[in-house]
Amino acid sequence: MSKIQGKVVVITGASSGIGEATAKLLASQGAHVVMGARRVERLAALASTIETEGGSVLFQQLDVTNIEQMQSIIRLAQIRFGQVDVIVNNAGVMPLSPLATLKIEEWNRMIDVNIRGVLHGIAAGLPIMREQQSGHIINLASIGAYAVSPTAAVYCATKFAVRAITEGLRQEVGADIRVTLVSPGVTQSELAESISDDEARELMKTYRRDALPAFAIARAIAYAIEQPADVDVNELVVRPTAQLA
Repeated sequence: MSKIQGKVVVITGASSGIGEATAKLLASQGAHVVMGARRVERLAALASTIETEGGSVLFQQLDVTNIEQMQSIIRLAQIRFGQVDVIVNNAGVMPLSPLATLKIEEWNRMIDVNIRGVLHGIAAGLPIMREQQSGHIINLASIGAYAVSPTAAVYCATKFAVRAITEGLRQEVGADIRVTLVSPGVTQSELAESISDDEARELMKTYRRDALPAFAIARAIAYAIEQPADVDVNELVVRPTAQLA
């Protein structure tokens, strides 16, 4: 029997990319998957696919920048399944641009989704995990959490923040709750579609020529979850073999 069998897993940003792949994989391994994203029609289609394949799934519309919505989806998981074993804080945006273009609204959106969204996931789930004396919080960062590149200053700053938050959380929660940071390299997703700056968009086309499938990151997430309770996989960096930086 899979070590993921029966675990209750909440996934944000589950309507596409890594979130979608993770929902499919964990459901196929027997997890009760609770999916959240803004595009509820995409969630409904994904839930139908998972159910057709015999998986256990719920979904709810979710904007991670809204703490009440984040608390609501965590409550949904707890009420329907009696516990919350894992929260995958996956939702993120990446509208890259040079700082000189002054795309301030895009900067603020990255800060709100990439940082506040993760903090909201922690705030909603941590009290429940403390009460049940078990749980696992998995935060998605990026290789942008380790080095900065042109047009990505703000995006990388948000991912540096996620890395710092995750390490701080790990040190604070004690032995009952596991904490994992997963940092993907170039991965197939819709993130690049949000880039409005022409220069950044062209750079990203070249950068993303060798990209991992989203399921590669889903497998890394599953690896961290399926470890014994006394094994905490703290940090995973997953790159395409051809990616040097």
